[in-house]
Amino acid sequence: MAEEAIKLGGKKKSIFMDKVKELLPAGGNLNLCLTCGACSSGCPATGLEGMDPRKFLRMAALGMDEEIMSTPWVWMCTMCQRCIYVCPMKIDIPQLVYNARASWPRETRPKGILGSCDMALRNESRSAMGTSPEDFGFVVNDVLEEYREAQPEFAEMEAPIDKEGAEFFLNQNSREPVTEPDEMVPLWKILHLAGVNWTYGSKGWGGENYCMFLADNNAWETLARTTINQADALGCKTYLNTE
Repeated sequence: MAEEAIKLGGKKKSIFMDKVKELLPAGGNLNLCLTCGACSSGCPATGLEGMDPRKFLRMAALGMDEEIMSTPWVWMCTMCQRCIYVCPMKIDIPQLVYNARASWPRETRPKGILGSCDMALRNESRSAMGTSPEDFGFVVNDVLEEYREAQPEFAEMEAPIDKEGAEFFLNQNSREPVTEPDEMVPLWKILHLAGVNWTYGSKGWGGENYCMFLADNNAWETLARTTINQADALGCKTYLNTE
């Protein structure tokens, strides 16, 4: 028995068709896309859930909104933007993926990302691990003291928190102070040997932003503003994002 052909178009206006047009560079035309596959060839999520960037874009262009808004593939995209880099038309497919994520009811989005975002919103560190500013300061100072004593060549090494007037405001993956505190030290050594004037902030030091990956604009902004406001309050000139 022959399968029924997919019917395109209809009376219902396609939301994602309009979004695709907005993502095209000036003068761009989807009719010029030959589905070359350059976007898919370097995508780490190609093949997962039977999807790839090329297929995703064409589905959006054909008005297949229901499929676009329901495929779990959108949560497998890393937002690395390699597809934009190799696309002859420079179409911003990750932005399209972000829009698709935002169409999901918040409570139905992946629990891991959702939980990490909400945890970061509950503490001033903006740590997805829930680490308070006080606990972060304790760990940093404890590890610093240990290495100063064990390695005399780094006896003058610093790992400052809330140092006013520092050139660089540094963030930190919030998992490391909790599970792998020694992993913070190599970067401290590099900054020490290079003579860099830097600081952590007691607020906003958490480096990851799961709310961005959750496609929650308001929460994403809240996390980012905490970090930037703390850097500004300390008079730092450069935000050094280690993530």
